[in-house]
Amino acid sequence: MGNDALRVNPSDSDVTINTKGSDWLWAVFAVMLLTNFLMMAWMFTLPKGRRTFHHMAIFILTTASIAYFSMASNLGSTPIPVEFNGNRENLTRAIWYVRYIDWVITTPLLLLELVLATGLPLSDIMALLFFDEVMIITGLVGALVASTYKWGYFAFGCAALIYIWVILLGPALKSSGTLGPDFKKAYLLSAAYLSFIWMLYPIAWGLSDGANVISPDSEMIFYGILDILAKPVFTAWHVYQISRLDYTKMQLQSGKYSEGAAMVRENELHNVNNTALKNARADATASGRFSEATAREV
Repeated sequence: MGNDALRVNPSDSDVTINTKGSDWLWAVFAVMLLTNFLMMAWMFTLPKGRRTFHHMAIFILTTASIAYFSMASNLGSTPIPVEFNGNRENLTRAIWYVRYIDWVITTPLLLLELVLATGLPLSDIMALLFFDEVMIITGLVGALVASTYKWGYFAFGCAALIYIWVILLGPALKSSGTLGPDFKKAYLLSAAYLSFIWMLYPIAWGLSDGANVISPDSEMIFYGILDILAKPVFTAWHVYQISRLDYTKMQLQSGKYSEGAAMVRENELHNVNNTALKNARADATASGRFSEATAREV
C-alpha cells in the first residue's frame, strides 16, 4: 500500500512537501517511536529512584513522535505568503507550526537533561528555560510573518540562543565540576555536542521558513537529520553517560514518598543511636573516674 497522506490530507499551500518528503517524515517518525520504546524498556529495568533522566527522554521522544506523525500525514501546517517568491505573486509556503509545538516542549527538556546533572542554581535554570522558550516562540512568530520584519524575530531568537550557550559553556560547566571530574567530563561532551547541533537550526530556519531558498522536502531532510541527532541520539548517549555516574550526588531520587521517608527515618535513628552511644561512653568514663577518686580518698 502506497503513501496516500497527501491525497487524504491535501495542503492549501503552493510550496509544500511531496510524497517523497512524506516518506522521509514517516521514516523519522519510525526512528523516534522505536527509540522511545527502547528507552521505556530500559527504564523499567532500573529502580524507581533512578529513572529521572529516562523519563525526560521518554517525554522528548513521545512528543517528537507525535509531531513527526502529524507532518508525515501532511497535517500541522498553514500557508504563509513568502518574502522571496521567485517572481510569482501571492505565492504561499507551508509553515509547519506543529514543529514549533514540538520544540516548545522538547527543547526545555533537553536542557534539563543537561543541567540537572550539574548542580546549577535554580535561578540559572529558570533563566535558561525562559530564554529557550523565547528562542522557539520568536522562531514561530517570525515564520508566520510575511514581511521583512520576520528577521527581527530571527535576531531575537539568535540572541536567546547565544545566552543559552553562555550559560551551558560557562556557569553550568563550572558547576558540574563541583560534583566531580567524571560529571564534568560527561557534561562537557554532551553540552558541546548539543550546542553544535543547535547552531545548525537557525541556518535551517533561514533557508526554509525565512528566505524560501530550499524546498520543503529539503527542509524536512535538514530538520529531520538534526532532530534525530538532537533527540534519539543525544538522549540515548547522555542517559547512558549519566547511568554510569554516582546518582546519589545529584540528589534526584524519584521513588515513592514512603521509600524516601523510610530512608530519612533510618538516618535519624542511626544518628540518635550514635549520639546515645557517645553519651553512654561519656557517662561510663565519668563514673569510672569518680569511683577511682572515691577509692583514693578512703
